[in-house]
Amino acid sequence: MFRIMIFICFSAIALYAKPAITVSILPQQYMAEKIAGDTVDILVMVSPNANHETYEPKPSQMKLLAKSDIYFAIGLPFEKAWLDRFTAVSPKMSIIDIGAEVEKIELAEHDHHDHDEHGEHTNHDEHDEDELDPHIWLDPVLVKIQSKTIADALSSKYPQNAAFYMKNYENFAKELDELDAKLSKKLDALKNRSFFVFHPSWGYFAKRYDLEQIFVEVEGKEPKAAELIEIVKEAKAKSIKALLVEPQVSEKNAKIVADEIGAKLIKVDPMKKDLSKNLDELADMLLGF
Repeated sequence: MFRIMIFICFSAIALYAKPAITVSILPQQYMAEKIAGDTVDILVMVSPNANHETYEPKPSQMKLLAKSDIYFAIGLPFEKAWLDRFTAVSPKMSIIDIGAEVEKIELAEHDHHDHDEHGEHTNHDEHDEDELDPHIWLDPVLVKIQSKTIADALSSKYPQNAAFYMKNYENFAKELDELDAKLSKKLDALKNRSFFVFHPSWGYFAKRYDLEQIFVEVEGKEPKAAELIEIVKEAKAKSIKALLVEPQVSEKNAKIVADEIGAKLIKVDPMKKDLSKNLDELADMLLGF
């Protein structure tokens, strides 16, 4: 009788266990939760404060992947090295790129280092995929596109919940439209439309709201002495008073640059889960300078 009861209990757990999906980063979890509610369990690969550019999955995460029905990729560098291995661990798991319908921008679009030895601007007509900016979750208009991809994939995988997912998507889309309008109104009042960042994460945000992101670090490298001189000149010419830095990069190096250009060092994390709140707070921060 005891064995029968144990069997019944485990059968009930298996019957009512929620399906699982996996995402790369916390902002994707935010999108997925907005769409799926509590109908799925969500595994996030890159933990808070971890650097997504140097990330490698833990063995425990690789084991959990075997339970996932869908992996939602977003175009981060580590995915290129690991997605095939994820599929090997979980052959039945679907890989969905939520950025597939998003028009990417060049990572070096606003790079002040981008001049040849004669001072001429270099040609960017030819770019490979590695040079495209992966930070597509930092623009609410693009988040709508990504969220629709999530809703479609979940509806296809779990058709019994399709109406629920699409309704949630419609509600989230309205929230994103309201956020976009709010940010546009706020940032229209911004007099200084240029801002310095240590790492080039905010290109899509800058493009959406007609701002200029000027970044210091290029491909993980600190500026050389001659480049730093140019950065200082540019900061003074454009009256830039703040340097945004991510918690995932060296604050020490960023502080050296901030001191040189006479700017305040401001911590801003593009990887925060609540992307809507994060973008709104960034707008307020820029208005403060």
